[in-house]
Amino acid sequence: MSKESIYLDRNENHYGPAPACFEVLRSAGVEALSCYSKDPMRGVKSALTERLARDHNVPEDRIQIGYGSEDILKQAVHCYLKEGESLLIPSHSWWYYKSVAAEKNGRTLEYAMVPGADSYQYDVEGLLRLARAEKPRLVLISSPNNPTGNSLGDADLGRVLRELKDTIIILDHAYWGFGGEGATPVRDLIEQHSRLIILRTFSKYYALAGIRVGYGFLGSGLEDLVRSGSRYLGYNRVSERLALAALDSPAYYADIRSRMIEDKEAMRLAFNRIKGFKAYRSDANFLLADVPPAHKEALKAALTGRGLIIKFFKNEAFLDNSVRITMGTREQNRLLIDAVTDFSEEHGLL
Repeated sequence: MSKESIYLDRNENHYGPAPACFEVLRSAGVEALSCYSKDPMRGVKSALTERLARDHNVPEDRIQIGYGSEDILKQAVHCYLKEGESLLIPSHSWWYYKSVAAEKNGRTLEYAMVPGADSYQYDVEGLLRLARAEKPRLVLISSPNNPTGNSLGDADLGRVLRELKDTIIILDHAYWGFGGEGATPVRDLIEQHSRLIILRTFSKYYALAGIRVGYGFLGSGLEDLVRSGSRYLGYNRVSERLALAALDSPAYYADIRSRMIEDKEAMRLAFNRIKGFKAYRSDANFLLADVPPAHKEALKAALTGRGLIIKFFKNEAFLDNSVRITMGTREQNRLLIDAVTDFSEEHGLL
């Protein structure tokens, strides 16, 4: 594998953060590195929670900052899931959901994620039926979902929140920003359901995976989680400033979003012209595609030979013949489409 390999397998944002973020790094002084935050002395958790509260019209004490959204997810599961209790998760989802439940000796139960004509869909009826039968401690909804890329619409989400009003619900919005966002403001959602946790991150849309900053909006019935996430000496001051600089750069990220939406559709259409391929619509910064089982290993070798690394699933129910492709820059996406097209022509699939 060459040093110039292009890694399109981890859902990172290859465009990188806004220029204002680099200015934060260039201008960081001694105080930002050697002194604790003074924000708690002002009666707020941080300048970042203060800003997010203002932007979303949410009480500042209902916002939690973590070391990536996975940190807040872990806090929530460790806070509320007891041994033998269950966490409901999508059937096609991030492996870490099972791992974090296992850390508490909890069970994971899966509700179906169903492939449709051109996208995956949530089986809301199945989710609610399983929840009524099993009475889980927590229900996790990933929207957009990794790796299927589909979102749960406002109407279906509202129904789940109403019918499971006594259950802790985690709404994982890690891929928020790339498309498919619901119209209901987060304030309305956490007011509708007092035990709702909405997770977001600066890793994906804002291209700041390396600084590990995530945040959560918490309903009023989650005081134990609020207390467990409190920080007497504040948060990473440089990371906070980078996150604030990203929030101050909406035009930069809107441009990236529009490019990714165009490239996802171009890639989906290109792949769906190939015999045995089926690429699904996605609201995230990646797309999922089924590939011909007989050509899977050869395709992987061909792409790797060109330094193009995508996610090939293995030993996973329903996804053994699927790949997940992270959207790169426009040039990187073109290289991948051309490589898959060349392979398909060589193997008589076009």
